[in-house]
Amino acid sequence: MTVSPVRVGIIGANADPGRSWAAAAHVPALAAAPGLALTAVGTSREDSAREAARAFGVPHAFADAGALAAHPEVDLVTVAVKVPHHAELVRAALKAGKHVLSEWPLALTTGEARSLAAEAEAAGVRHAIGLQARHSPGVRYARELVAEGRIGRVLAVTAYSARPHGADGRYPAASVYTADSANGAGLLEVAGGHVLDALQFVAGDIAELSAHLSRQVSHYTVAETGETFERTTPDQVLVTATLAGGAVASVHLSDRKAANPRTRLEIAGTDGDLVVVTDFPDPRDAQLQIGAARVLEARAGERGRRELPVPDRFRTVRGVPEATVRNVAEQYAALAADIRGGETTVADFDHAARLHGLLDAVRRSAETGTRQRL
Repeated sequence: MTVSPVRVGIIGANADPGRSWAAAAHVPALAAAPGLALTAVGTSREDSAREAARAFGVPHAFADAGALAAHPEVDLVTVAVKVPHHAELVRAALKAGKHVLSEWPLALTTGEARSLAAEAEAAGVRHAIGLQARHSPGVRYARELVAEGRIGRVLAVTAYSARPHGADGRYPAASVYTADSANGAGLLEVAGGHVLDALQFVAGDIAELSAHLSRQVSHYTVAETGETFERTTPDQVLVTATLAGGAVASVHLSDRKAANPRTRLEIAGTDGDLVVVTDFPDPRDAQLQIGAARVLEARAGERGRRELPVPDRFRTVRGVPEATVRNVAEQYAALAADIRGGETTVADFDHAARLHGLLDAVRRSAETGTRQRL
């Protein structure tokens, strides 16, 4: 019996992969993930929408998000635009009664995220948040090993994630908006959300935390024009935490990393250590949600670490690059299965709202100098 594909319309599908995460990750992921088909693209202008439709070989192009969502050949709407526009575009999909996947962060505020979660639930559709690090084969393998007791009882977790954003004192024009705290797309919101979510996915929920936010460098230039601007988001985030199971955790997020950008999640247990690491040559791939995560292990009493090959059963999508596309493709495949089977295996808007609340606790701790209980 042939099963009809879940038909997807992407809002924010600019044709240039250098400027568009949709072009770099979502489009190739949908081309490879089983049970899905890209049928529509939308941008803010009719000419760029038509250009994207031609580039991606899809039949429908829209400059109106509501029209895209309402089209009968769209079952699932993906929102892949700047964070300040997420809420209105998610609501367009919900109004049309369509399933919706929003890139992380879901919203500008926790209150807005909670409202979207309630509206999505009332609409009776599948709603998913783009926290694709939890679909990384390496991250999932590490989670399984921890759950099976491979390293015994978890004692401590250390996360370090360093990005090269602004390392040479410049920002590409398309990225300048992330330096403005009003836009909800800075280091804490994006890298912090992905790293903290992956940490909890592997090692357990955070029960309480203390935090410090710092901006070491404030002024930058736009790479294309030389225009100067002020960064108002932190470029260093420090968090110490206690997990629900009693283990302690430390997290350092860093921007402006001039050398060796990477992400490293180390879980120390009574019987050994596991390390999840992304450290590939492309600086963007050094982020846990984007790069191909390797898993390293050391047993009790050993000094060195060995790499554990990630079993192929954690890869359900074939023929995609391990970096950039893999994690998004795995998330789409899982979401398609949820839509057909009625389960909820992909993190939804309720989960997103809780993660927004965790980031609020980080900010409150940094502002007040107090430890926050969750």
